[in-house]
Amino acid sequence: MKLMTKILAPAGLALAAVAVTAPASAQVDGRIATADISRAILGTTALQTAYQQVSTTYAAQIETRRTKQQQLTALLQPFDTNGNGQVDEAEVQAVQNSPNLAQIQTLEGEIGAINNQVNNARIYAVEQVLAQYPAAVQEIAEAQQIGAVLQPEAIQFASESADITPQVTTSLNAKVPSVGIVPPNGYRPSRNGAQVFQQIQQTLLTAQLIQQQQAQQAQQQGAAAAPEGR
Repeated sequence: MKLMTKILAPAGLALAAVAVTAPASAQVDGRIATADISRAILGTTALQTAYQQVSTTYAAQIETRRTKQQQLTALLQPFDTNGNGQVDEAEVQAVQNSPNLAQIQTLEGEIGAINNQVNNARIYAVEQVLAQYPAAVQEIAEAQQIGAVLQPEAIQFASESADITPQVTTSLNAKVPSVGIVPPNGYRPSRNGAQVFQQIQQTLLTAQLIQQQQAQQAQQQGAAAAPEGR
């Protein structure tokens, strides 16, 4: 049985390291630069438009998923005895003995199917941009006489001028002005496409959390600065 352990909203997805590097034993001729593959692809007009289109095209499925997630949350909530928003290993046995187990498993399967449908549309869009990423990096590297391009986390220090991610995004915009969001029949995401999609989702989640924190801080500062009533 594949039991959904998360009761609340899904957390961030695991990151996968993707780098464009020269062989370790090779001598690098030219300067070293960095490019963040997820930021480069996420910054493209094609992908941003595709994500908006997915939200519109699959609006009914997304709403159905939200409703079913609420139903699943309500069914699992009584088993979250420690109140951490998850069904832990110690709590799983109680779920397995629940008279609602069949309904829980059905909801999990239905939510998983919708997730696959929506995410496959997004991954399909990511893969179309990703296919041109090596050419975009090579174009910028040759134009700027760069000998090696690494993912930012692959090096310990780099100045801001070493980051060519914005230039790679500009190149990708020219190479991939638009992408489709309807995968062909029998489509299965590639491993690289799925990994980059996970990185993009993590980047979006991190940005959302930062925005929420900034909004909370602004609200707190505004409340502190407001004059007390007489």
